[in-house]
Order: sequence, then C-alpha cells, then structure tokens
Amino acid sequence: MHDAKITVLMPCYNAADYIADAIRSVLGQTFRNFELLIVNDGSNDDTAERVRSFNDDRIILIEQPQLGIAAALNNGLKHARTDYIARFDADDICFADRLEKQYLFMLKNTEYIVVGTGADYIDDCGNFIFTHFPKVVTNAEIQQLAWYRCPFIHASVMFKKIPVMEYGYNTNAHSFEDHLLWLQLKLRGKMYNMPEPLLSVRLNPRSFTMDERKRSRMFHEIKYKALQKKYISKHDGDRLLAMINLQNKSKSKEGAYYSLLAKKFLWNNYDPSRARSNMKKAIMLNSFDIKDYLLYMISYLPENVINNLYAKFVSAK
Repeated sequence: MHDAKITVLMPCYNAADYIADAIRSVLGQTFRNFELLIVNDGSNDDTAERVRSFNDDRIILIEQPQLGIAAALNNGLKHARTDYIARFDADDICFADRLEKQYLFMLKNTEYIVVGTGADYIDDCGNFIFTHFPKVVTNAEIQQLAWYRCPFIHASVMFKKIPVMEYGYNTNAHSFEDHLLWLQLKLRGKMYNMPEPLLSVRLNPRSFTMDERKRSRMFHEIKYKALQKKYISKHDGDRLLAMINLQNKSKSKEGAYYSLLAKKFLWNNYDPSRARSNMKKAIMLNSFDIKDYLLYMISYLPENVINNLYAKFVSAK
C-alpha cells in the first residue's frame, strides 16, 4: 500500500494457532492507511499459509530462516516503507482504535519518538486475566525510571523509525532487546505511555517467555551489566542463549506459564481459586520450586493480607 502512514511490524514463529485473529484485529483498525509487515522467523508450522489466506494488499510477508525476534525486527525495519512503526505480536489482539490514537498523538506531539499503551492480559484461550496500567506515563517519569525497569510493553509501542534504525535491536540481548533499545533512545527524544489499554496481550505456554525470576543468578548478572552499559557483546549474548536454551524445555515453559497465571490471578485480579488451580498445574510440572508452594499457601490468606503482602513486595523491588 503506497499511501501507508504506519507500518505494523509483526514478527512470528510457529504462530499458526493465533495469527489469523491477530491479523484480523489489525485489518479492522479505524485507521486504514497502514501496511502490515509480517516477518516469518523460520516457522515450521502453518503460520505462512495462514498469512497467505488473507487477500489484502496491505499485508506483506517476509520469510527468513530462524534467527530470533531481534533479527526479525531488524529485517522488518529495513523493509518498512513508512516513518512510523507500530509493534505487534502474532498472538495478540489490537483494539480497533489503537493505531488511530497512537498516530494522532505522535502527529500532535512531534518531539515524541516512542509511545506505548496499557494492555489487557488474556490466557491461552482468550480469557481475561487482568489489565496492566503503565506505572510510568509522562516523559519525565520515564526518563527518571531506574535503568533496570522496562517502561513499555513491547507489543504496544509505536515509534519513529529513523532513531530506532540508528541503534536497531541488539541480537545479543536475548529476552531484553526492547529494554536495551529504550535505554539507548532515552536521550534521542521524548517518550510517553498512554494510560489506557489498547491491545490484548496473550500469555500462552508456546510463545511464553520464561518469568525472569526463574532465571539463574548468572543470567541476571549478564543482563543487568548489559543494561547498565547499554551494550552487550556476542560472547555474553551466547552465554545468555545457552542458559535460555537449557531452560527452554516445553515442561519448564508450561510450568512457568501456569505459575505466572497463578500470580496474576492472586496479585492483580484477586481470584484465589483460579490462582490455586493454575498453581497446582505449575507444581505438577516443576515440583522443586519452593516459591510455587509458598504462593499456594499464601492464596488461603484473607484478601487484605494478600494485598498488603503484594504492596510490600512491589515497593521492595
């Protein structure tokens, strides 16, 4: 589409179960002048066929061997034909007015280079879990945010292509390529988080990124050193990847997925019965994590006690 104003950039890997719904949510936007650039990162399922089933000239499919999300995003940026990029994931759902609201904000506030939003989180089947409202909204709040805290939900952001292209996504920053990029961009222009949810982010065990509290101490040391320096070497990137691959077993990922659901149902959307149901599944899959047993016991405490515990936990982070 030659008059496109926005490129919706969607990397995907083995997303056949969800990508059709994601595409439909983009095609149904109130803002119509966009291109949907989908980078298929070496999927070995029917992802590409699901994309090709849509007859819409705004959809562009790029195929590449499996190189990872950062490489897929960099490849997409090179092919994007517009000045504004809206990130989106292949298992999420865009609210109909997402593009319109972010684009109008950036046109009216030209000094801003990144704009994120809140999000509704849903489970594998599309059931609502909780709404995430950004903890930092204004540029001043984002600029003052501690370097180890990520200000944006990656799939929610719209950004200007040119400043992002100067840095690109670091392919060595496995699992935090976006966080590193925001730190690099902080001095290049203003940033903002729209306080309302404009998409649904799906948590599912297949595309789920391991809860980093379950990562090793060495993983955290490498990551936080990279964030402080705003740089990570290939050597450190390879070490991170080896640690990720060691944990990236279906059983471990599925257990971490249910553990996260349990936390969200307990902390963010008080529903202790659903929290316990998911925690039982997590314990069955990863029976040696003492934190899972502790959370299960906490779920029987009164709601006000649980809320106080969570408030203390958040303030201590």
